[in-house]
Amino acid sequence: MFRLPLALTLWGALSTAPLQPLRSPDTLSSGDPQVALGRRLFFDTRLSGDGKLSCASCHDPRKRFSDGRVVAVGRNRVRLKRNTPALLNLEARGPYLWDGRASTLEEQALMPLADPNEMAKDLPTLERELAADPEYVARFQEAFGSPGITRDTIARALAAFERTLVSAGSRYDRYLEGDTSALSEEEVRGLRVFSGKGECTTCHGGLLLTDNLFHNVGVAGDDPGRPEAGAAPRATFKTPSLRDIARTAPYFHDGSVATLEAVIEHYANGGDPRAKGTHDIHPLDLSASEKRELAAFLRSLDGVEGRWSPN
Repeated sequence: MFRLPLALTLWGALSTAPLQPLRSPDTLSSGDPQVALGRRLFFDTRLSGDGKLSCASCHDPRKRFSDGRVVAVGRNRVRLKRNTPALLNLEARGPYLWDGRASTLEEQALMPLADPNEMAKDLPTLERELAADPEYVARFQEAFGSPGITRDTIARALAAFERTLVSAGSRYDRYLEGDTSALSEEEVRGLRVFSGKGECTTCHGGLLLTDNLFHNVGVAGDDPGRPEAGAAPRATFKTPSLRDIARTAPYFHDGSVATLEAVIEHYANGGDPRAKGTHDIHPLDLSASEKRELAAFLRSLDGVEGRWSPN
């Protein structure tokens, strides 16, 4: 009696229809040559300057298209400055990257390829190399026709594949659809904390559990993030989606927090007092049991497993 009204209220406020469950690219790409081509490119190490890295080197399907590292590792094992975000549910989540410098998925797709610290690939060289491969020539012709293999069509193919990486079908989704057995009593209490006392929906609302905006959440460090024009630097970063959050540790833009429990403590404390700029969060009066319940709820956001492969 206690759970169904909450589910119906939240579902009505969030959407009129659920996201589709995770689907294998094998199914999605079978009728879409752009998706099939993008999947092949995503796993191809020729997209890196030394031939050792592919997009999947940092966006591992087994790790929900993240990498499990504190920060990403680029060319020559160089540690980069930011954590690798999971590539899930990207269609409606622009702008992209932690600082929002890519306005479209197509723009984002080429950035790591050309970055000298990431994949370090010369784009004209990449165009020539792929044009020398008869299979790629045929695939690009099927997917795009003229003009064939260009950096633009490479980006479009990668973006087409990335748009198929959908996380849904979680126990939380089933609960919102009316299956009152999908969440435990502890998880339902955690959902109440999430949408109430914990103030999580201030930034993590909607079906994708993100506001797609930029905030200072009190993480210490010198990374300027996306400073607001005309104001003192505030180190604001893109709000990530919380879908599959339990599988994409560590957390925050710098990967500085290892567990969901530690993330909850960070927010309950109002952030790190050493962080620069004005925080967009404040201390929360959460009991130990409420923190446990919130962590339990967050673990209900894992989507249905997909079968992702380069083939």
